Amino acid sequence: MAQVKIFGHREQLTPIKGELSDIIHSCVIDAFAYPPDKRFHRFFPMEREDFIHPPDRSDHYTIIEVSMFEGRSADAKRLLIRLLYERIHQNLGIDPHQVEITLIESPMQNWGIRGAVGDEAVLSYSVDV
Repeated sequence: MAQVKIFGHREQLTPIKGELSDIIHSCVIDAFAYPPDKRFHRFFPMEREDFIHPPDRSDHYTIIEVSMFEGRSADAKRLLIRLLYERIHQNLGIDPHQVEITLIESPMQNWGIRGAVGDEAVLSYSVDV
């Protein structure tokens, strides 16, 4: 399971939501061998007064948080972060300095999915990548 939250300035984030979602999902698929039909993204377009950050960040400043099951290798997590920086820059022109990524892992038993506890759910993909 991977659920993604994306935070950014409303004026910048809203117009690129669809493309950014596609980019993020392609990175999760490639880094984690994640099924293409499993996309869980939530966007949080913020007003300027609600999104406080250092002055060296621009209006393109974006925070991406990925909540996921424990089990992915360090190499897979590094690959995800590298792909996100690369593809966001290539496709949207957002400098990597303007993007922050946090991977948040928790044990499968801490998740509830489709009426089951996460470690009892039958998954169509492997977490051990």
